[in-house]
Amino acid sequence: MTEHCCAPGRTAEGREEPRTVALSPTPRRVSGLVALDGGTFRMGTDDREGFPTDGEGPVRAVTVRPFRLARTAVTNAQFAAFVKATGYVTEAERFGWSYVFHLLAPGNARRHAPSPEGTPWWLAIEGAAWHAPQGPGSTVDDRREHPVVHVSWEDARAYCAWAGGRLPTEAEWEYAARGGLDQARYPWGDELTPRGQHRCNIWQGRFPTHNTEEDGHLGTAPVKTYRPNGYGLYNMVGNVWEWCADWFATDHLSRPLDDPRGPETGTARVLRGGSYLCHDSYCNRYRVAARSANTPDSSSGNTGFRIAADL
Repeated sequence: MTEHCCAPGRTAEGREEPRTVALSPTPRRVSGLVALDGGTFRMGTDDREGFPTDGEGPVRAVTVRPFRLARTAVTNAQFAAFVKATGYVTEAERFGWSYVFHLLAPGNARRHAPSPEGTPWWLAIEGAAWHAPQGPGSTVDDRREHPVVHVSWEDARAYCAWAGGRLPTEAEWEYAARGGLDQARYPWGDELTPRGQHRCNIWQGRFPTHNTEEDGHLGTAPVKTYRPNGYGLYNMVGNVWEWCADWFATDHLSRPLDDPRGPETGTARVLRGGSYLCHDSYCNRYRVAARSANTPDSSSGNTGFRIAADL
C-alpha cells in the first residue's frame, strides 16, 4: 500500500498516549445524520484501475445493519464547538507540527523535519493544526464550512464520543458512499466528469507542481460542494480522506462478511474517499472502493472524518 501519496504518517518517535475526553452524564444526541437501511451490497472492486495490493478486492457480498451517517464531513465550525466545550487539544497541537502540502504552505513556514522519503511535496510545518491549517498566521475564519483537517484518528474518535456518535466502519462507509449504485466506480456512476461537470474535488493538471483548479479548488472545498449521492451524502470522494473505525487489513475473505468490523488489533487505521490531492497519474484513490491507511496519531492537511451512529 502506498501511504505517502495519500496522507503521510508520523514516525514512532515522540508519540504520546491519546487524550481521554470525558463524556457528559447525558450524551448528546447527534443531529444532521441520514438514516440508512443497510442490507447486502457488493463491496470492493476488481477494477483494472484499482490497486490490488491495497486490498480493494475481491468483490464480495457484505451485509451491514441499519445505521446513520452525517451528510457531510465534520466542519471547522463543528470542531471549534467541540474544542470550546471540552478544551480538547489535538495531537497535531501536542506534537507541535503537522503535514502541509507544499503549494499551500507559506514560504516562511518553519519545518519540523525533512519531508517523508520520496514525497517532497509534504512539508512537516511547525504550528500547523486544525485552526491554522497552513501553519502559523493561517486561520479557518473564512473556512467554517470546510472540512476540519489535521485531525488524527484519536482526535476524530474523541469528537465522535463527545457528539454522541462514533466513526463508521469501513463497510458502512463504502455502503453509504455507493449511494445505492452497484459496483459503480464513483458515487454518481462510472464517468468522472459526466457532461463535463466536476463532481468531486481532486487534482487537475500536473501533480504535484501545477493544479489548474478546473474544479475551483486548490485545497479543501466547502463540505456541501457538488451534488450529493443517491443517499443525500456530500463529498464521499475527493476533498479529504475520512477516518474509519477499522484497523487496516487485506484478508477480507477470512473475516465475517456480516457487519464486518476489521481485525481486533493493527498498526494503521483505515482511510477512505481520497482527497483534493488525488490525480489519475499518481493516486486515483478517489474511487469508491479505493483504500488507504495511516497510524492513529497521524495528521495532515487532507485528512478529516464524518460521524456515524447506530440507528
